[in-house]
Amino acid sequence: MRHIALFVMTLMLMLTQSATCMADDRVIPAEQLPAATKSFIAKHFPQKKIAYAEKDGTINATYEARLSDGTEIEFDKKGNWDKVDCKRKAVPAALIPAAIAKYVKDNYPKAAIVKIDKERSGYEIELSNKLELKFNKSGKFVGMDD
Repeated sequence: MRHIALFVMTLMLMLTQSATCMADDRVIPAEQLPAATKSFIAKHFPQKKIAYAEKDGTINATYEARLSDGTEIEFDKKGNWDKVDCKRKAVPAALIPAAIAKYVKDNYPKAAIVKIDKERSGYEIELSNKLELKFNKSGKFVGMDD
């Protein structure tokens, strides 16, 4: 019985913490996005409007923008892009490191990169054929994601 009570209390604490974390996410007007974020969108998606913007957290806030065509972009606290998901359209070529673009062109010539995600160890991309590939920081292919 004591174990059940401890489990229930632990579960309630975890749910309370999750709700608190989610409370830090809030919709903001596009004008409140950092200048670097707005500049990035204007440069790489000039024909698109910001349909939705969100600020996650307060101290080390991150940002998310959804564009009028459904593209989703995540930014770090400084407004630098972290993830770009263009759904079924190609990610702008300027965002793809040259080594990754060459690898994809050489090995998957009919596929487009529709999502790119910066990670600590490098990059993860998704192709239009649904394959997910991983690359190290220098753009060398290291494997496929399961």
